[in-house]
Amino acid sequence: MSRLDPASSGPRRIGQAALAAAEREEWQRQRELPIKVLQIGEGNFLRGFADWMLQACNRRGLLNGSVAVTQPRPTGKPHLDKLKEQQGAYTLLVRGLRDGRPVEEKETITVFSRMIDPYEEWEAFLELAELPELEFVISNTTEAGLTYQPSEWSGSEPVLSFPGKLTAFLYRRFTRFGGDPARGLIHLPCELLDRNGERLSAAVLRHAEDWGLPEAFRAWVRDANRFLNTLVDRIVTGYPEDAEALFGRWGYADPLLTTAEPYYFWAIQGERELEARLPLAQAGLNVKWVEDLTPYQLRKVRLLNGAHTILATIGLVKGLHEVREALEHAELGPRLTQGLFEEIVPAVPIDGGELTAYANETLDRFRNPYMKHRLADIALNSLSKWKTRLLPTLKAHWQRTGGIPDVIAESLAALLRLYRPANAEGPYSSLLPDGSSFTVRDDQALLELIRAAWEPYRAGGGSAGGLADSVHELLALTALWDEDLNRYPGLADEVARHLASWEADAR
Repeated sequence: MSRLDPASSGPRRIGQAALAAAEREEWQRQRELPIKVLQIGEGNFLRGFADWMLQACNRRGLLNGSVAVTQPRPTGKPHLDKLKEQQGAYTLLVRGLRDGRPVEEKETITVFSRMIDPYEEWEAFLELAELPELEFVISNTTEAGLTYQPSEWSGSEPVLSFPGKLTAFLYRRFTRFGGDPARGLIHLPCELLDRNGERLSAAVLRHAEDWGLPEAFRAWVRDANRFLNTLVDRIVTGYPEDAEALFGRWGYADPLLTTAEPYYFWAIQGERELEARLPLAQAGLNVKWVEDLTPYQLRKVRLLNGAHTILATIGLVKGLHEVREALEHAELGPRLTQGLFEEIVPAVPIDGGELTAYANETLDRFRNPYMKHRLADIALNSLSKWKTRLLPTLKAHWQRTGGIPDVIAESLAALLRLYRPANAEGPYSSLLPDGSSFTVRDDQALLELIRAAWEPYRAGGGSAGGLADSVHELLALTALWDEDLNRYPGLADEVARHLASWEADAR
C-alpha cells in the first residue's frame, strides 16, 4: 500500500485534518472568500508563484479573494483530482540561497476554494463567469497553450484549447451581464512568450470571429477586458527527491508538494493604478507594474539566460554536466563571473546598480544546492539561444569599446566546437575533447550548413590553416547569425585561438 494512501501506516494525507490550528483557521477563512481569480493551470509553476503571492495578499487583508482553479488540458486531471482530495491545500517548500545563506521555508497554501474539471464539469466552469466578484484570469498553459488552434464550439461541449475555453467563458460573462463594461476581466498570462497578453487577446478575438459571435461581444473583449503582457521569473522544480523523508518529519504526506527557489519576480505591463485591485507590491512582494517590459526582458535574457549559455557551452566542452558544478569549477567559475560583470552588465542599457544586484542574485540561483540543472538540457537548440542571448552583448561590447569580449568569444568557440561533426555525413553528433560523444539537438538544415563549414578543417587534417578557414566560413553563415560575424575585427582570431587551445589540451 502506498505511503501516500491515508489508510496506510505512513503519514496521513494533507488536508483539513492534517493542518495545524492556525492553518485550519486560515484555510476555512479563504474558502469563504468570494472567488476573484480564475486560474487556468494546476501545475507546479503557478502553485509555487502566483498562488503563493495571492495567499500573501489575503494574509494582509489586501485581496480578500479566493481562487477557482481548472486545468487547461485533459492530462491535468490527476493533479486536479489530488487538489480536490486535499481540499485545495498543498505545501510549498522554498529552498536555496538568499544573500549567500541557505534558506528552507515551508508554507501551506490554501488559497483554492473551487477545483473544476472543464472536461467533466463544463457547465460549472462556465458558471464561474457569472460571479460578479470575479476580476482576474491567471494562466500558465506553456508556450504552446497560447497558440491559436481552430476549434468547433457547440455551446454544450468543452473547447480543447485554452484561448477557445476562455472565449466561451467570456461570452457567458458578456451575456450574463448584458455587455456591462464594468464586468470585464484583467488577464495575466504567465506563459514565457513576448507580448503574451496581446497573443492571448488576438486568439480570443479570432475564435469569436470563427464562431460568428456578435460584434458587440468582440468590442467588449477589446474595450472592457485587459490582456496584460507579463514577465515571470522563478525556478519552480516541483516534487523533491527527498519527499519521503520530509513527510516523515512533518507527520503528513503531500503528493502535490512543490519546491521553488527563494528568488522570484513578476513584471506586469500596466498602469500602477491597477495595484489597487491586485495589491501585490503593497503586500511586500517583488512585483512591478511597468509601462514597458523590455528592460526586464532584456535583463533576464542577457544576464540569466546569457550566463546559462556561457556555462552550458564552455562547461560541456570541459566535460562538466550541471550548472552548479560549472559555476564551482576552478577555471570556469571565475570566467563566468568575469563575463557577467565585465562584459554583459556594461552592455545592457539599464541602471548599473540594479543590474549588479540582479547579477549577484543570478549567481546565488546558480549555486542553489537543491537545483540539478543539466548543461545538456540548456544546450538544446543552442544556435538560436546564443544568437538571442549573447550575440547582442558581443555587438554592444564591440560598439562601446572597439574590442572583442573574451569570455563571450570563448563561449562562441565552445558552441562551434560542440557543433563540430564527428563525421562528414550521417547522424549529427560531435566528439568532445575528453573523448565523450555529444548528441547535437538543433535545426537540421542549420546543422548541415555547419557540417559543410567544418569541412576545410577535416580535409586539412586539423591543421591551423584548415581551422582558420572553417572558423571564417562558420562566422560568415548569415543563416545562423543574420549577418557575417567576420565584420567584427579580431573575433575570428579569438575564436580560432580558443579552439586551438582545446585541441592542444586534448593531445
